[in-house]
Amino acid sequence: MKKAPSEPGIWAIILAAGESKRMGEPKLLLRLAGRTIIETVVEQALASRAAQTIVVLGAGRGLMEAQISRFPVEIVFNPDFKTGMLSSVIRGLGRLPDSARAAVILLADQPFVSSGHIDAVIAAYIESQRGIVLPVCHGRRGHPLLLDLKYRGEIKGLSRRVGLRDLLRRHADDILEVPADDPAVLRDIDDRGDYLRARSSPLPGKKGRNPQRVRLKR
Repeated sequence: MKKAPSEPGIWAIILAAGESKRMGEPKLLLRLAGRTIIETVVEQALASRAAQTIVVLGAGRGLMEAQISRFPVEIVFNPDFKTGMLSSVIRGLGRLPDSARAAVILLADQPFVSSGHIDAVIAAYIESQRGIVLPVCHGRRGHPLLLDLKYRGEIKGLSRRVGLRDLLRRHADDILEVPADDPAVLRDIDDRGDYLRARSSPLPGKKGRNPQRVRLKR
């Protein structure tokens, strides 16, 4: 399956700075279907319509960087990773050029999110021109989360404790929810049980063979 044409100005930001406390070891280096979790997520970002990809690293920086050094991504180190996920979002957004229009935020512990899911929120953003786009499955909001960069300055001032939830609360009228039939948009790997279950589940193909049909919720 060929990669769809990239959308200029839309970047993917992969958040991969966490400490994996619940797993007890670097979970992003665990293997699924012959490759590490972090490799799977990077592959899907690169197969999507996002023009370029940033990976934000923190804990275990050296090991993570060695694992993804072969990929054409920009690696950013977040020295404040212990303060929470928002610090990585801010770090990633801070590296985007002035020409960037929007960023798709991906969680590195969600290897079941495919390039098709990423493309769905990108397509919905382009069609709707809403500033915040995310998938919803079974009434729950998931990832990836697309943010228009008109919010970049505001995000810097958000509470580290509340994070992006506060942005969504403030701008509820600018949110577009994209219905998703696939619970992959909700599924992450936090602990050993999640990992063991993930080992028996199929991953998206390396070329993103898991497209999402875009259906806009008005």
